[in-house]
Amino acid sequence: MTDPRAALAELFTTLGITPIAIEHPPVHTVDEALQYWAGLEGVHTKNLMLKGAKGGLWLVCVPTDRRLDLKALAAHLGAKKFSFASAETLDAALGVAQGSVSPLALINDTNNAVQLVLAADMLRQPRITFHPLTNTATVSLTSPEFLQVLEALGQQPEIVDFDALTPLEG
Repeated sequence: MTDPRAALAELFTTLGITPIAIEHPPVHTVDEALQYWAGLEGVHTKNLMLKGAKGGLWLVCVPTDRRLDLKALAAHLGAKKFSFASAETLDAALGVAQGSVSPLALINDTNNAVQLVLAADMLRQPRITFHPLTNTATVSLTSPEFLQVLEALGQQPEIVDFDALTPLEG
């Protein structure tokens, strides 16, 4: 079996990017990961793979401390409502398991089936951290490096100001 991170490492090399990287035991939640991220520079992220009620997939990436109003986000993005994608959907769309989801997994989205949604405030930070296709490591990229990776992957993310989303009642 090949290392799922090999293609990502090759992309970093091609783009001249050397991320700061740490290895750690497997983590499945932000709370589990915080102890390992303590010394890693960057805004730490949580990543949610969401499925629209009438189809469509969205990968939402926000700082770990951000609370999300999924109803307001769905309305903003033109989806009727969101549910969390299953483990099978994660594997089929991004080739990753639960706990390993990040925008870097879009390297496996060869059909561009997933729409990336990024928090605007996160992109204003000097560095951002992500899992590199596995929950046993975390990498820190500068914001310009991250945008360079997305461009190389042909991704055009939706940048959302989550503070400006109007909460929905009920």
